[in-house]
Amino acid sequence: MKQLRLGLLAGLFAGAGVLSWGGARLWDSLGTLPSVPLAASIVLAVIAVILLATALSIRARLRAQRERRPGAKGVEPMMAARAVVFGQASALVAALVAGVYGGTGVFLLSFLDVPPRRDQAIYAGAAVLAGIAVIAAAFFLERVCKLPEDGNDDSHGAQAA
Repeated sequence: MKQLRLGLLAGLFAGAGVLSWGGARLWDSLGTLPSVPLAASIVLAVIAVILLATALSIRARLRAQRERRPGAKGVEPMMAARAVVFGQASALVAALVAGVYGGTGVFLLSFLDVPPRRDQAIYAGAAVLAGIAVIAAAFFLERVCKLPEDGNDDSHGAQAA
C-alpha cells in the first residue's frame, strides 16, 4: 500500500485554494458570495477525532499484543488496512476541502471590516485548521499501522497495511 505524500496533499490544497479564490472573486463580482458553513469545521474536526481514536485504539491493541498480555485482542490485517485507507481518503478530501475554504478565506480577508464577512472568514479559517487536524491524524494512523522495515522487528506496527 502506498503511503500518503505530504507534497501531494499540499498540491491539492494549493490548487483547490487558488481555484476557490478565483471562483470567489468571480462569484462576488456577479452576485452575493455563498456563506461558509460553520458545520464544515465541525465535520472535519469530528473526522479528525475519529481517526485519532482509531489510531490510539490500534496502537494500544498492538502494544498489548506485543507485550503478550493475557486476553489481548490482536489487530487483524484487514482491519488495519481498512483503517489506513479510511485515513488516506479522509486526508485527501480534507486537503481539497481545506484548500477550498482557505481560498475563500483569503478572498474574505479584504472584507474584515464587514461583520458578516469577518464571521465567514473565521469559519473558513476554522475549516482549514480542522482539515489540517484530519491530515495530521491520518498520518499518525498510517504510522501506527505501518509494518516494520524487516520481518524480525515487531516493535513499530501491525501485520497490516
